[in-house]
Amino acid sequence: MIKRFFRPLLFAALQMMLVFAGLVWLLDSGAEAMGYTWQWHRVPEYVLIFEDGEWWAGDLLHGLLVTLQLTGISLIFTLALGLTTALLRQSRSLVGRALGTGYIAVVRNTPLLVQIYLLYFVFGPVIGLDRFATAVLALALFQGAYTAEVFRGGLNSIAQGQYEAARSLGLSRFFTFYDVILPQLLQRTLPPLTNEMVSLIKNSSIVSVMAIFDLTTQGRNIVSETAMPFEIWFSVAAIYLLLTLTLSALSAWLEHKLGAQWRSP
Repeated sequence: MIKRFFRPLLFAALQMMLVFAGLVWLLDSGAEAMGYTWQWHRVPEYVLIFEDGEWWAGDLLHGLLVTLQLTGISLIFTLALGLTTALLRQSRSLVGRALGTGYIAVVRNTPLLVQIYLLYFVFGPVIGLDRFATAVLALALFQGAYTAEVFRGGLNSIAQGQYEAARSLGLSRFFTFYDVILPQLLQRTLPPLTNEMVSLIKNSSIVSVMAIFDLTTQGRNIVSETAMPFEIWFSVAAIYLLLTLTLSALSAWLEHKLGAQWRSP
């Protein structure tokens, strides 16, 4: 039984090692053909710097902190905007449904980069937003439209009888939603919401066009100073991959915990 358990794992690990070795060989062969000299030993100094007996954050770490801050704030507004829009689309108000539908249609059918330029060069100066606030607004508006559809699908999957049962027990509309509907909504939409969060992390790199010193901007600046495009961009990609994989793992753990709570008597 132990062999049956470990044999697939060992086989999968061997396959991954072979694929990784093949990629390393391919990259090394390509670099050699181009006459490129790898300088991986210089990468750590752009992550952490040891100076005067203390550790200091390097440019890449500074960029990572900005990316985390930008993504975290944008995520809060994304979830709030997405849930509000989903409720508007489910409301009885014709104006509310029109606003929700129009917002989703406009955002989903225009490129994010165009939206960033419009907010940064047109609307931002008018309403007095700085670059960081404009970036947060652009990401929240863009990702909020997709998140709204996720929430709307989750709301539609909940039986109407649950609303009626909660109201028959004397719960107000607010507490019906807060105590009965919202917990089920979060549990049912967690996997697609995770996809939207991952997309938010990746889309945050686009705001580098606004000269925000996030991870992508710092990587580009380092490349222009050091002429190490391969090492730096591979490092930046690895950091983004680490962020998204960590988020996916946390989501899977939370989904398992929520599922266990719902299954428990």
